[in-house]
Amino acid sequence: MSSITDFASLRRAMTENGEQPEGPARNARAEQLLAEAEKLGIPLAVIEALGHQLKVYNYSSEKDRMFVPFARLLRMWDESPEDFDEYETHSLHWVFKWMSAGMLGQPHIPLASIEKWLGEMEHRYRLAGHSERAVRSAEFSVAAHVGDVARAERAYAAWLAADRDRMADCHACELHEQGWWQAERGRDAEAVELWRPVLEGEFTCAHEPHAALASSLLPLLRLGRLDEARAHHLRGVRLVRPMESMRTAYAEHVEFCALTGNEARALELLAERPAYFTDSGNPRSKLDFLAVVALLTDRLVELGLGDRTVPGPAGRAWTAGELAVHARAEAEALAARFDERNGTSHVGAWARARMARRPLVERLPLGVRTERPVSARTTARPAGVRPAVVAEPQGRDLPALIAEARRLSDTLQPDAMEAWAVVARAAEGLEGVELDARDRAEIADHEAMGRGPEGAGLFERAAELYAEAGDYGEALAARARAAYVRALTGDVEGAIAAVAEPYERVLALYAEGGTGVRQAASVLIGRARILMRPVHEADGPVPSEALSAAREAAREVLALVEAPVRGVGPAGDDGQGRADVRVVSRAAEARAMLAETAARTGDLRAAAELFEEAVARYVGAGLPWFAVEYEARLASLALHLGDAARAERVLRAALEHGGAHLEAAGRAQLHLRLAEVLDGLGRVAEAAEDALEAAHWADEAGEGPALGAWARQHLGGLLLRQGRWAEAAEVLESALADLSAETHGDGAVVQTQWWLGDCLSELGEHRAAAERRLRAAEIARHWPEQQDHATLAHLAAESLSHAGLPAEADRAYARAGDLWRSLGNAHGLVRSLRARAWLALRTQAGPEAARELMARAVEECEAALAGADDGEARLRLTDELGGTHRQFGDLLARSVADVEDEPDDITRSVREEALSRTEQAIAVFAGLGADALHDRTGAELAAGWLEADLGRPAEAAARARAVLAAYEAAGDEAAAARPRRAEAERLLHLVAKRSED
Repeated sequence: MSSITDFASLRRAMTENGEQPEGPARNARAEQLLAEAEKLGIPLAVIEALGHQLKVYNYSSEKDRMFVPFARLLRMWDESPEDFDEYETHSLHWVFKWMSAGMLGQPHIPLASIEKWLGEMEHRYRLAGHSERAVRSAEFSVAAHVGDVARAERAYAAWLAADRDRMADCHACELHEQGWWQAERGRDAEAVELWRPVLEGEFTCAHEPHAALASSLLPLLRLGRLDEARAHHLRGVRLVRPMESMRTAYAEHVEFCALTGNEARALELLAERPAYFTDSGNPRSKLDFLAVVALLTDRLVELGLGDRTVPGPAGRAWTAGELAVHARAEAEALAARFDERNGTSHVGAWARARMARRPLVERLPLGVRTERPVSARTTARPAGVRPAVVAEPQGRDLPALIAEARRLSDTLQPDAMEAWAVVARAAEGLEGVELDARDRAEIADHEAMGRGPEGAGLFERAAELYAEAGDYGEALAARARAAYVRALTGDVEGAIAAVAEPYERVLALYAEGGTGVRQAASVLIGRARILMRPVHEADGPVPSEALSAAREAAREVLALVEAPVRGVGPAGDDGQGRADVRVVSRAAEARAMLAETAARTGDLRAAAELFEEAVARYVGAGLPWFAVEYEARLASLALHLGDAARAERVLRAALEHGGAHLEAAGRAQLHLRLAEVLDGLGRVAEAAEDALEAAHWADEAGEGPALGAWARQHLGGLLLRQGRWAEAAEVLESALADLSAETHGDGAVVQTQWWLGDCLSELGEHRAAAERRLRAAEIARHWPEQQDHATLAHLAAESLSHAGLPAEADRAYARAGDLWRSLGNAHGLVRSLRARAWLALRTQAGPEAARELMARAVEECEAALAGADDGEARLRLTDELGGTHRQFGDLLARSVADVEDEPDDITRSVREEALSRTEQAIAVFAGLGADALHDRTGAELAAGWLEADLGRPAEAAARARAVLAAYEAAGDEAAAARPRRAEAERLLHLVAKRSED
């Protein structure tokens, strides 16, 4: 049976349907409602149902269906204009503009028909007495669409010159269209300035700033305002995502990603909207979308990813290459239909230019997880250093390649290993060429370095070849490296035994002059690294004998490399003032080892000094990338010592010293640490920049989502603290996809859900906010400490209440109240009871249940106050009691404010009780003195209004004068005082007017 029984129920149903998400379901319901309206036999009911149908069609993918209901409406107007009320008369003329724009987007409608319709619109607007502003705006759209720039400029000028009236588009929509034209004409700065009031929220509507945010993306990129472009993407995509009718704006977000190195995110956006590939109700927006799909997939093909599976039209699997061909063909065919209709080549030229756009930024970090479709992966290097890419030899002879590789290895350059690999490949390609033992030894040695724990066998082979070449010291050094690899696999005892012989032999060989300090230092540092393994691996205190052994080994290295040698100078000096960087690096590393042992014994200041010395030696030797690891440790020590400024300096130096050699994961960790330091210093905006960099480099590292999730979680919290709710929500949702209790802990997951709930609440997405807060509360429910559980339950209740779910909100508040009681938190308990009272007043529970809950709140507050013995606690509870009395009075007054069927004596009795409660609030606040002035005057004014409602004008006026006198005596001119003064004046004016009447 139909639920539509009269005009009122029809209107309620249309209102409810209008609040549903855009799409076919809403459209189908509008069609049903039109059928129901026709049964009522009321012309205005049919008119309103047609208008409703037209509106939902316009804001959907079935835009082409709106012409039929409009034609019927226009016929009804021409036949019986008296059937239209004032609102529907206005609406009929308003949607003329929709018809003009809608016709432009349908290539089967002839241009002559559109021009005729434009004339019809102008004629009817003139008859109705409307300004020509909307007509000139429509003419501008036609001219711009066909590429008639001269006419478009004339119409644009006439549009702006005409008076604004009720038929003009809202300010937000007009500014968006004007800015779009400026951007089309290459005037990006002017466009962004025109959009500014919309982007900043001064002018808004149902589809703005949604569209302006999307349109601003490329102009901002072209202007170099990358931070704003990023922010507009993160804000805007959240707005257009649920709106089916905004395919053009959605396409602009996909395009932005495709042109900023975020191709993976662009694909994610495509996957979210599969219907956009085929929805045909608005061919113009389909052309926008297909052109962007072609741009994106062509980009993927260019990156060598033509065979990658991508989202596409339903019914088959698509590769990027296949979709690129399909989308381009579809876009060009659609554009050709428009150009044929228009008699110009403008749309086709525009579509081809759009599909040919080139990236505007190589990679713009967005803060959400999107791995690059293509990224070079590099093997780990000491201190997070990565090698440069060494080109294959072209026209260079083998001896030159060997010389270059040796130069790189002698100076400890990060790309030395790859250089020796190039030598090996070059030698293999030359017939009849056999490298000597020394060359083969260095190839094997460097290959072993790149293999990590798997390189032990190659180090042993290198030792044999060094010995064959007559370099016995280097052979012993290679054996020491093999022993260290053994320690890395966990066999420290075996490694100590394995390094013992090379250690003894190299010392003897060095004493005899049979090897140099470089080789001896290599063996000694290898032994020291092995002895440091127990120090590095210990979770708790390190055994004293292990610390002592590691410390002595490091000191032995220093004694060797820093002692004068044969009367020439320090061991690291070749006698001509040139330092052997390998020897200097051993001295620096040994100091870092001593720093580690000092830190383990709790001598943090000594550790910091030693790390600084190690860093200085690396930087002084021209090896700054080796300093990065120790600068990171030094920053941690600085924080422990309470010197955050020093930590910041050191971390910035580490990023500079790492330079291009720093691996992505290491760069991410440094930026994240720096973000934490800056956050601690209160520099939230700067911290957010580094957290963004951390998230970006974590994605570049491609080593799993854990680090990126941490960075995004931190970034989201920082954006939230700046009030950037939409950006924060997008980032936090991305972080949650990769956060896990196993990897990051329950606390991180709860905090992220909590923050996200806060963001969604600020954005008005209350159901989603409640869901996030309830999820977090469910995890916190199992924690020993229940404060967070109680707070989250309370916040979830607030969100459920705002979402219009009073029953669910009441249960959540009751749960929170039980938790607050168990924690002995009277403030939380009282506030939960007050909230439940207000909910009861709005629901079937009714005024009596509301009164009972508010009375319980008063009792709980008074009981807590009676048991409090701490002065500060008593003050806070007294303030809470005053607020509860005040709310009790407000609730009672509200309970009869809109009631028409209660007898006057009952209404008066309730108001008297409300006044009594309010007077109790005044007394409590008065006892708190000047600190509660605003609370007291607020309660005083509430009492004054009640006095007025009770017919006691003199008492009401006295209360208003008391408020004015209180502020005059306090000399309070603050902003908070002004509304109170104004309200008191209004109350006096009301009382005076009633006295006159």
